[in-house]
Amino acid sequence: MEASFLTAVVLPVALAIIMLGMGLSLIPEDFQRIKKYPKAVAIGLISQLVFLPIIAFIITKVVPMQPAIAMGLMIVALCPGGVSSNVITFLAKGDVALSVTLTAFSSVITVFTIPVVGNLAYQHFMGETAAIALPIGATILQIFLMTLLPIGLGMAVRQLFPEIARRLEKVTNRLAVSFLALIILLLIIREWNRLPSFIVQVGVGVALLNVISMLAGFYIGKLFNLNPPQQICIAIEVGIQNGTLAIAITAGLLNNPDMAVPAAVYSLFMYVTGLIAISYGRRLATITPVQQPVESQV
Repeated sequence: MEASFLTAVVLPVALAIIMLGMGLSLIPEDFQRIKKYPKAVAIGLISQLVFLPIIAFIITKVVPMQPAIAMGLMIVALCPGGVSSNVITFLAKGDVALSVTLTAFSSVITVFTIPVVGNLAYQHFMGETAAIALPIGATILQIFLMTLLPIGLGMAVRQLFPEIARRLEKVTNRLAVSFLALIILLLIIREWNRLPSFIVQVGVGVALLNVISMLAGFYIGKLFNLNPPQQICIAIEVGIQNGTLAIAITAGLLNNPDMAVPAAVYSLFMYVTGLIAISYGRRLATITPVQQPVESQV
């Protein structure tokens, strides 16, 4: 009953509240910024939606880990950025407008990519029963109901009742943190006896995924001559994933708490690298003048 309550009630409610809070912070113009700096948006989305899963897959092949743990790590990599990435980007003096845009677009795109790529990953790691484990149509619908619908409702409230939206945003952010803490605590309690056997492979895999993906995002931005705030933003967007969605998919849709362990550990570890990114970004902001993107000057 505890497991059923966690996966059937707590997880969807927590995720919906988080997504509602994100929607309350978005405006239609956030989806139009792609016209302003298409290169930065394209680099950010490709880094997150293509390179990140590739990095995760390589890690699962290099680091010895059980199939369920490997699958859980892949689900983390397939998820979009979350509200945390926007907050950390703001604190790190990164490009917040770009961060919001990338989070918004990745949240929409991953509704379709998670079921498709996730099913392929499940077949690879878990074997023949994968075909019925993650039905694509039903998964798209469930992810839509847990993510895009609350985001849409939040945006509608902000458009119609901006003052109420500002008040609700503060409440939803606090609830989101509380729900995420509760979910991780329940997962730890549930998997306590098996946690020691997971900790080495999960810890190494999560640390490598988080650190390598964040560095990859940063240096890809540098390679394509984005300005420092955009480089910081893309590093954070690629390195800070929506752990709550990953937990909802693994423990909820796939009904496998073992797969949720990487997401739970990732949700904690990403704040360590997030603090490092904040420190570096703020130091970089004091020594580097903000440059306008080349594409927006033309």
